[in-house]
Amino acid sequence: MTTLQHTPKYRLYPAYCFRASPTYHAWVKLTAVDVHALYAEPDFQGQGIYFFYNHPIRFVRLVGVVVAIDDIFSKYTILTLDDGSGATIEVKIIRLSKDEYNAVESPSNTHITNVNVVSDFGIFDVTIDGRLVDIGTVLKAKCTLSEFRGNKQLELKRVSIIESTNEEAKAWAETAAFKRDVLMTPWHISKRQHENIRKEIKAERKKEEEYERKKREHEARKKLRKREYDEYMKKWYEKHERERRKEELVMNSGALI
Repeated sequence: MTTLQHTPKYRLYPAYCFRASPTYHAWVKLTAVDVHALYAEPDFQGQGIYFFYNHPIRFVRLVGVVVAIDDIFSKYTILTLDDGSGATIEVKIIRLSKDEYNAVESPSNTHITNVNVVSDFGIFDVTIDGRLVDIGTVLKAKCTLSEFRGNKQLELKRVSIIESTNEEAKAWAETAAFKRDVLMTPWHISKRQHENIRKEIKAERKKEEEYERKKREHEARKKLRKREYDEYMKKWYEKHERERRKEELVMNSGALI
């Protein structure tokens, strides 16, 4: 499968610039083929950050038809989605262990609040918002990116069932528009934007340092007040202990008369 390759004409900006990217904090609308084509850079291995040309991507949104549902060692459930782009993609649902799951306190037995997996005595069902997911169900899935055995895999974070062909067509139009208007245009930061980013980072760092300074001062005052209180209570106790002993001596002397 052809993958996107980073070329010199698309500058890969340093990580501190990613905040200005139109994709870094977004649910990037992609097809399964696009997801498989994303590439990783050595400096970001293991961080769940992939690239479409020079666009950094962490979160994706994909719309597709469920073509397979698999139960993996009672820990994961895998939904395979086909979006008609020429490839399928696995979407992993992480299930809560028996120790983690509490039917009273937990809204679901997975890491997604509206998704439940029922697996017991020959029954294996996946539900979304109480509705059964079956082969042919169309889903809008929001996921993070990972790899399994060298293949891209999505980890489900949010999901809903597509209710109609109109809703599905709208989602496809959104994906096409995002790819045309954002992804296919190389990400560029002007010199002024770069300076603004550095100023923002410097201001944030200064704010964090000021916060830490105030926090240290607060902790120091807190410890000082505690020492003063402990010293006061010690003196108070010693004073009252002396008075108690004096009274005890007086009472004992009176008892001998």
